[in-house]
Amino acid sequence: MTTKSRIEWTEHTWNPVLGCTKISAGCKHCYAETLSRRLQAMGTPGYEQGFKTVRLMANRVQEPLLRKRPTVYFVNSMSDLFHKNVPTAFIDQVFDVMAQAPQHTFQVLTKRAERLAAYSLTRDIPPHVWMGVSVENRKSGVPRIAHLQRARATVRFLSVEPLIEHVGVLDLAGIDWAIVGGESGPGARPMKAEWAQSVQAQCDAQGVAFFFKQWGAFGVDGERRSKKANGRELGGRTWDDMPAVAMA
Repeated sequence: MTTKSRIEWTEHTWNPVLGCTKISAGCKHCYAETLSRRLQAMGTPGYEQGFKTVRLMANRVQEPLLRKRPTVYFVNSMSDLFHKNVPTAFIDQVFDVMAQAPQHTFQVLTKRAERLAAYSLTRDIPPHVWMGVSVENRKSGVPRIAHLQRARATVRFLSVEPLIEHVGVLDLAGIDWAIVGGESGPGARPMKAEWAQSVQAQCDAQGVAFFFKQWGAFGVDGERRSKKANGRELGGRTWDDMPAVAMA
């Protein structure tokens, strides 16, 4: 079933695919892997095979059609829709359901940016389906932006989380929204304020909506404490901006 989410930038999660494999440095302390192990230990249906086996959950594909009240869905919070082990025909099924539910907004986020772009260029992507990529560092994350920029989408967004290093100068042409956050959980890597502030300043200069999600396990002072204690302020304010094109 779809689940009400505690993620600050969405409302519900929808997981027609479960399981994933690591592809870059941002995956090192994957929250979905940690949660999957917990759900497996609890005997939750769908998690019996662990996290590293990608499973197509055909019984979940139609779920958004059962909800009439509009909401915002984060698609595959526990996987990656564009993983190599997800057949294109199954991705088609997921997008077909999204097309049939224009009352909802769907946020599709991937680290497989090249496949996302290639797929979108051969399909009509509904305007209520947002396409996004993860940008955790310069080596793996920043190159994904170029793939997203050539993708067919009304709203393109970046999840700059976990931000594990300064990502440098960014070309944000065609990008509508950027989410920034630090890493949480055991083994979390600290995020420096100047890294997040650099992304915010570049978003401001290039007309991109900016959302600061969290500090993570470490606060602005570099001290480790609970995520809640670290708060969500950056530079003395809370950033909750949403894509302007989506609000029109």
